[in-house]
Amino acid sequence: MLQIPCRIFCNTSRCLSFSSRPTLPKSWNRKPNKFKLVLNSGYEVPMIGLGTWNSSQADVVEAVRIALLVGYRHIDCAHVYRNEHIIGPALSAALDNQYLDRQDIFITSKLWNTFHRPDLVRPACKKTLKDLETSYLDLYLMHSPMAFREGSSLFPKDAHGKLLFSTVSFIDTWKEMEKLVEDGLCKSIGVANFNEDQLKVLLENCKIPPAVNQIECHPFLIQKSLIEFCKSKGIAITAYSPLGSPNSHGWKGKNQPTIIREYEVDKLSYEFEKTSAQVLIRYQLQRGNIVIPKSVNSSRIASNFDIEDFELSEQNMSSLDKLNRDFRFFTFSYAKHHPDYPFVKYKKSKSTFEKIKDKVSKE
Repeated sequence: MLQIPCRIFCNTSRCLSFSSRPTLPKSWNRKPNKFKLVLNSGYEVPMIGLGTWNSSQADVVEAVRIALLVGYRHIDCAHVYRNEHIIGPALSAALDNQYLDRQDIFITSKLWNTFHRPDLVRPACKKTLKDLETSYLDLYLMHSPMAFREGSSLFPKDAHGKLLFSTVSFIDTWKEMEKLVEDGLCKSIGVANFNEDQLKVLLENCKIPPAVNQIECHPFLIQKSLIEFCKSKGIAITAYSPLGSPNSHGWKGKNQPTIIREYEVDKLSYEFEKTSAQVLIRYQLQRGNIVIPKSVNSSRIASNFDIEDFELSEQNMSSLDKLNRDFRFFTFSYAKHHPDYPFVKYKKSKSTFEKIKDKVSKE
């Protein structure tokens, strides 16, 4: 398995700075890898990105710095992660010191659920642009089809602790996101956590089709049907939690399965002399999916990027597919009574469908 000696990393990390071009350990690949994908918007996206969800403000700046030094050129962010104002200066440091140009970095962010109301979409985007210290986003995603009550709280609740919703249609939200593209604030737009029926509704009511659907995806949840539908419509997939979020608080309980400890994953790790994480990342890439593993550990960030020198066979891929059990680590159960909750058989909710019908009749 790939290992970076602790002594080498510790000695090197003291001198890592965007003010110079440091010499990195030979096992670290500073060049962007070959895995790239052209979106339906015409823009190219690096298929391995650094996930920043659940990364503390203290850790994320170093994680971003190391990732860019290693060779990552895609950083996945979101307003609800509450660390974009920390990531922005880290990205700017690379640009200001001529380590990278802005066009070398692909930045993704997401519109949170409390900003779905049309008049809030642009201000929310501009807040993200300010925090990330950039004039445009390469990709802006609607974080969820579910609109939450507008206000200062990201998770608004009533006196009984029940989540409060908004009746805004995700179609109305999308139309405002299209204007962001037209005005040059975003190069591409997409969605996250949308199911097939919701995507069909969106595709029937948009000028700009979503470039990406970011979904939970790993061998326990291979999402075969949804992925096939998306690709048939030219919508790329970004797989979040590709390792199953082993250190996440988002699990449904304490005694949940661990993908990286599965026998089949461990066997392939031994066979290829790679880490389990590398096997799982390579699995997503060979399925044609963008993948955004999250880590704040420097050696793991480097290791997760080092996946070019091996390839899974069709039999290997099939063996990982067979681990599927339609198991979600992230169910968003706190919002399961929302009319646009995506993880059930979709019903035509009043908030989305009746408003569309009313608009059509008026036109």
